Amino acid sequence: MNDPLSLKLAALADPTRRAIVARLALGEATVSELQKPFGISQPAVSKHLKVLEAAGLIERGQAGQSRPRRLRGEALGETIAWVQQVQALWQDSFDRLDALLRSEDQQEEG
Repeated sequence: MNDPLSLKLAALADPTRRAIVARLALGEATVSELQKPFGISQPAVSKHLKVLEAAGLIERGQAGQSRPRRLRGEALGETIAWVQQVQALWQDSFDRLDALLRSEDQQEEG
């Protein structure tokens, strides 16, 4: 599971990491700022951040002595593009199935 998309999807599979991504979509935040709403330890938040960083979804900034994290929108965009591609394939399959069922209904009526 070393391909970038698999890493991103695995990282987003965890609800805490999804919540962190949602928070970072509002703007950058430090580890302590990210820790507060979750009620988990700072080391636990740091582990989640490492997974998100390894997946390329977030990056570490530098602001004085703090290292706030920020969302990498382009990385999330790649994941969204893949989901939209799969959705389009499914929609096309459903559209073809719907057309087939309507055709069969019309043949039965006629």
